[in-house]
Amino acid sequence: MAATMPVRRVRIGDLLVEHKIISENQLSNALREQKKTGRKLGRVLIENGYVGEDQLLQLLSEQLNISYVDLSRFELDRDLVVRLPETHARRYRALVLKQTAKGLLVGMGDPTDIFAYDELVRILKSDIEIACVKESDLLQNIDRMYQRADELRNLANEVGRDIADNAFDLHELSNSTSQSDAPVVRLIQTVFEDAVRSEASDIHIEPDEDVLRIRRRIDGILHEQIMDDKRIASAVVSRLKLMAEADISEKRLPQDGRFTLHVLDKHIDVRLATIPTQTGEAVVMRLLDHGSAIRKLDELGMPDDILSRFRRHVHRPYGLVLVTGPTGSGKTTTLYAALSELNKPQKKIITVEDPVEYQLPRINQVQVNHKIDLGFARVLRTALRLDPDIMLVGEMRDRDTGEIGLRAALTGHLVLSTLHTNDAVSTAMRLVDMGLEPYLIASSLQAILAQRLIRKVCQNCSTEKPLDPGEQAWLKEVSTASDASQTFYEGTGCNQCNHTGYHGRIGVYELLEIDYPLADALRRNDPAEFEDRARSQEGYCTLVENALDYARTGITSITEVMRLSGATVQ
Repeated sequence: MAATMPVRRVRIGDLLVEHKIISENQLSNALREQKKTGRKLGRVLIENGYVGEDQLLQLLSEQLNISYVDLSRFELDRDLVVRLPETHARRYRALVLKQTAKGLLVGMGDPTDIFAYDELVRILKSDIEIACVKESDLLQNIDRMYQRADELRNLANEVGRDIADNAFDLHELSNSTSQSDAPVVRLIQTVFEDAVRSEASDIHIEPDEDVLRIRRRIDGILHEQIMDDKRIASAVVSRLKLMAEADISEKRLPQDGRFTLHVLDKHIDVRLATIPTQTGEAVVMRLLDHGSAIRKLDELGMPDDILSRFRRHVHRPYGLVLVTGPTGSGKTTTLYAALSELNKPQKKIITVEDPVEYQLPRINQVQVNHKIDLGFARVLRTALRLDPDIMLVGEMRDRDTGEIGLRAALTGHLVLSTLHTNDAVSTAMRLVDMGLEPYLIASSLQAILAQRLIRKVCQNCSTEKPLDPGEQAWLKEVSTASDASQTFYEGTGCNQCNHTGYHGRIGVYELLEIDYPLADALRRNDPAEFEDRARSQEGYCTLVENALDYARTGITSITEVMRLSGATVQ
């Protein structure tokens, strides 16, 4: 197949000198370095700061009479992209951009590479046109567009064939020194690599009637891949249970475990939980990156007024401070940030967790183990005899744990803990519902921080969004501010955000400080008065109002704020 636009050989160095972009001396230095390292001259020039990548590609575009494509704003078609196998896309730094009247438009990191051009023509079996693209953008889009989907399907098929041939033996696999060659292990490795690359927080493996579903939670939302052969499910689940030291022969009862993986130069701690379903065992794995540094309080994104007030409470010598919210709302991140700030040689800190998620120096961290009757209450009673200044209780789950935590806060200890409640106002009453004495709560509780994580609008495809009648009516109901002329934004979907319109998340916070009027309402067990006084407290602002501030500045969308509030979103 003949190519419509053959690549001309261009001497990049001479071209840059001719246009007085670099000097002869800089070119000589770059050529010497190229000879030593074997890297391409263009890359050496860019990395040494002699020329900008955009500047170089713009010049090549003009000299070769080809287009320069900004991949951050280019809509890619996955079906078209995968016409070039992933291995060749990475080897030749190339990506199929679109179908044209003359054939295929292919973006290349080095459009002067004649050998790569000839190979692309041969592999694609089509006339091709070349476009300049940034190599960093190209590699990022290769990761995003391929997502190892072909390899996953091939490995799944291979595992299925092994099972069909009775050639797959889990016991031999667990004891074999060459277990990484087994298809099921390579399949699991690929699943984890995809999850780490996409910054997923959880992996769900769910056998269905005829298929196996693998879902990843990214920015709080699940994304699904489907394996056509359900037979691989038991092999995958069994191997994961082996890694987590769970009982592979027990398929009727839920189990949990944990293990550590080295994936893409990261150490990932995996918490695994299984549950039997009608169609087989389902697995959910929570991924924790040990390499990621524990965030500081300043880095959580709290508004300045909430941050200063919350910091004041966690630096007090005694009292109970609660962080509340549903699972996955960032409570642990906030508490670890507080502990990191409080962690001084002069302070004795003990934590009681289930499980211990991150290891902190100087802090005595205890993991509860219900199998041996080492629960929160038992550990807390012992911890109080170990002369602590500060205690962190992973969760106040029952009356015993709550009462010990409250009494510890009364007797000169700072106690930090969490509760699963919807907002700060309902949290104090939840403690009463657990059977704890109102006077004890009123005397111990200092502050409640409620929080959520909401998705941020992708800034690459952000655009103004006119509100529909339903959104306008909801806004009038929840906001006292005049938003009639306010501009809101949403993401239309692009390659940068996997066409979701969102990229990343940000915390939304609500802080309630227990002052004398609130403590008095608590002591008298008067929920109505407690709520009235809380909502009229100076400086108090609800989660929805704080989230609306983000929507007004274009950080998030009105849809996300409605989702946070529990309003129905179409």
